[in-house]
Amino acid sequence: MDLLDITVDEMYFERALPAPVAALIEEASERYAEDADAAEQCLARARFLAPDDLSVLVAQYRFFFYRHRCEDALAVAERCIAAAARELGIDEDWRRLDDARFGHAVQQSMPMTRFLLLALKGTGYLLLRLNRPAEARARLAHTVAFDQKDRLGAAVLLRWADDALAREQAAASGGKVRWIRASQHNEQPQAETP
Repeated sequence: MDLLDITVDEMYFERALPAPVAALIEEASERYAEDADAAEQCLARARFLAPDDLSVLVAQYRFFFYRHRCEDALAVAERCIAAAARELGIDEDWRRLDDARFGHAVQQSMPMTRFLLLALKGTGYLLLRLNRPAEARARLAHTVAFDQKDRLGAAVLLRWADDALAREQAAASGGKVRWIRASQHNEQPQAETP
C-alpha cells in the first residue's frame, strides 16, 4: 500500500472545530513562547470541550513534544491511536492491527489510516527517547510492516531501536561482548567478542 496515494481533499486536521475550541487552540499558540503554563491550560480546556477531537489531540501532543515532555506526549499519542482506530472502525489495540483490519481501515479513510500509522511511529520515537527500546521496536516494526515503501520514515527508527537493543544486550553480557554499530552496507547490528 502506498501511503502517499491520498485522493481525498480533507484531512483529519481540516475539520471544523467548534469556535470556542478553535479559539483556545489559537490562544495556546499565541501564549506558547511567553507563558507555557497558560498555553497548557488553554489546551487542557480545549481537550475538556472536545476530548477526542484529533486537532485538539495533535495540538496537545505538539505542545508536550516541543516542551520535551516525552511521557505526556506519549500519553496523548496513545489517545490519538485510539481515537483514529475508533473512527476507522477497528480495534483500538495497535497490536491487533493485521492485514484484514488494515484493509478495512484503508477503505474507510486513507488519510486517517496514515495518521494512525504516524501516531504509532510517534509513540515508537518517544519510547526511544524514554530509553524503552523493546517497546519502541514493537511499535516501529508494526508501522514498517504496513508501510513497505517507508513513506513515513519509520525504518530508520526501527534500526535505531535494533541498535539500542543490541547495546543493551552487549551491556548485559557483563563486558564480555562489545557492541559494534552496523555499517551502512550491513544494517544488522553485530556483536564482537574481545
